Amino acid sequence: MYQWKKTLAGGALATLAMLALASGTALAKTQVTFFYPVQVGGPLTKVIDGYVAKFEAANPDIKVVPVYSGNYLDTTTKALTAAKSGTPPTVAVLLATDIFTLIDEDAVQPIDDFVKTADDKAWLAGFMPAYVASAKVDGHVWAVPFQRSTAVLYWNKKAFAEAGLDPKKYPKTWDEMVAYGKAVTKKDASGRVVRWGVGIPGNVGSAQWLFGALAAQNGVRLMNDAGNQTNLTNPKVVEALKFWVDLNKVHGIHPPGIQEWGTTPSDFLEERIAMIWTTTGNLTNLKANAKFDFGLAPYPGKVAPASVLGGGNLYIFKKAPTAEKEAAMKFIKFLTSDEILADWSINTGYVAPRDGAWNTAALKAYAVKVPEILVARDQIPVSVPEWSTHENARTGKVLNDALAAALTGTKTPQKALADAQAEIDRILKPYR
Repeated sequence: MYQWKKTLAGGALATLAMLALASGTALAKTQVTFFYPVQVGGPLTKVIDGYVAKFEAANPDIKVVPVYSGNYLDTTTKALTAAKSGTPPTVAVLLATDIFTLIDEDAVQPIDDFVKTADDKAWLAGFMPAYVASAKVDGHVWAVPFQRSTAVLYWNKKAFAEAGLDPKKYPKTWDEMVAYGKAVTKKDASGRVVRWGVGIPGNVGSAQWLFGALAAQNGVRLMNDAGNQTNLTNPKVVEALKFWVDLNKVHGIHPPGIQEWGTTPSDFLEERIAMIWTTTGNLTNLKANAKFDFGLAPYPGKVAPASVLGGGNLYIFKKAPTAEKEAAMKFIKFLTSDEILADWSINTGYVAPRDGAWNTAALKAYAVKVPEILVARDQIPVSVPEWSTHENARTGKVLNDALAAALTGTKTPQKALADAQAEIDRILKPYR
């Protein structure tokens, strides 16, 4: 009897152990830590949470933990700090311009390390070349385009009509932008400007981006593809900055000093500025809140119309566990599928960086309803990469300080850019 009870007990224990093991196996999930910058405009966290839930439902063995970590700068700082402490995120959305910094810090792993199958290769080949170009260094693809945008011009059609302009026409050249700006600039009885013609944000974080567009419109790039040489003393670059400064100093159509990025959408919505330069990512917000008709247009140009690419890419962190990185690659492919990118574009205004996304039924239907989104897509071929160099935080600060000095009048454009070029030459000398 004792032996029977002992055997039964032993069998029961073995069964319980097996059940516990099976249960543990079922509950064991590969965890992917996903750093995402939230301060990029619009209520994006709910959208991201929805994608995570959908991915987890299709991949029950993977758990994705979003970490909403402030703006892009905050997110990059936190990601690099975590990586140095031995607890890196698995994957993060960081600026495309951070690529040299992330590589130099040995923080990220090339995406092409994870591209193994024919399906993987077909997926990678589906991205627009202009966006992939900003993710390539030394023959490797280091990141995946996701939260991408171009900078565009928004114009208040009501203000244009009030000024006697055709509300359907937007400026296509610098001279036209000045002329239109003068027409729509409005003053009260005391001579105080109550509506400016145009606003180009010039504070840190946006100045170098939009200045890259101005330079491209004058036929020149600010830096080379290797990220070790800048062209700030090029006469065409100096001319581009002088044009920006002169919008206020000479033409009187731009707010004095530095136009703030964060207030630009509200300045437009409250009709304090008739034309603004900002991201396509603001389209959904402006569409929902504007009480007047407005248009979305490609940027004007002097030599030719041109814009600049912006936004964030998905990076996999090198020192994350192998299983996490493999799971992160699955998550990345999900986030950048044609269907999700189409939905992302509809919900946010960001530009889907895959041609396939634009061929989905959802995005085709949305483009019929909101044709403005096609402006950004069609502008991509004439868009250049945003400012990106080795030691990007340092060189970017030097450039932004120079732009601020010119815009506030403490230095001439030529002096500001000459001083900046000299300092950046010193910073980049070890990388040449």
